[in-house]
Amino acid sequence: MKIKRIIIYILIMTLFFAGAYTGVRLIRGLWSAAQQRILYQARKKSWSRLQLRIQNQVSQFRGEAGVVIKDLQTGLEFSYKANKLFPSASLAKIPVMAACFLAANDGKIELNRHIGLKKTDKLSGSGVLKDLPAGSVFSVEKLIGLMIYDSDNTAANIITDLLGIDYLNKTFVSLGLKNTELSRKIADYRLRDKGIENYTTAEDMAFLLEKIYRGKLVNKRISDDCVKILKLTHTNDRIPRYLPADITVAHKTGLENGVCHDAGIVYTCKGNFLICVLTKHKNSNSIPSKKFIARVALSVYKYFEQL
Repeated sequence: MKIKRIIIYILIMTLFFAGAYTGVRLIRGLWSAAQQRILYQARKKSWSRLQLRIQNQVSQFRGEAGVVIKDLQTGLEFSYKANKLFPSASLAKIPVMAACFLAANDGKIELNRHIGLKKTDKLSGSGVLKDLPAGSVFSVEKLIGLMIYDSDNTAANIITDLLGIDYLNKTFVSLGLKNTELSRKIADYRLRDKGIENYTTAEDMAFLLEKIYRGKLVNKRISDDCVKILKLTHTNDRIPRYLPADITVAHKTGLENGVCHDAGIVYTCKGNFLICVLTKHKNSNSIPSKKFIARVALSVYKYFEQL
């Protein structure tokens, strides 16, 4: 009888402590959820102020702009003329990079394949390959890197020839891009001067960059490879211009006469954000556009800093 009482007592105490533990966890969960709601509402209110600030910056910009900004933790987003078509300039190299990795994953190309540089491959503009002797050899993977972080037009030319414009455009569609299309090689200025243009939108660039950020461009490994390459971009006179030197930015710029862009992901200790700013202008140079993009990036960075 005594043993039976002890067993019952133990069972009662076990149930009591189990219930108490569950109750504490439930209370903590409810408290945490309440805190998260309060924090989200505060963040949303702060985001509204940020939107007004950016709208003011856009209204003062002397030119046309397409903008998408997104808080990658909460999903809060600002967009302005996100679907407007802009000449893509070197921003087109981001989807070309994505198409290259997709082609490699499908066995269409090999990243370690080596290709010899031909005289006819060379294009003017950015990059070092145009100054190297014909016959120089590079892997496809190296050409992809040069195309992004050095914005090498010759590397982009070789890759475009390797895959073909039709394949690239079909791949852009398969990736979910709505308004990104190549009508010519990226740095074929002869055709550009005849009115044949490549186009993209801030929405498409934001969509692709978020896909890469979340590890959904084919798979996480390929997405991570893209991020690593974008982090090596040499040109830092737009998005990173006014940001602290220790802030990491994975981005790609685009620049032609009357066109100035930057699109990328900014990593901060208080959250990461996506920013795509595409511009057209009639200024004698691109400096006002570069500073406009930089000011917008700084405004978003300050939003995160005050959280």
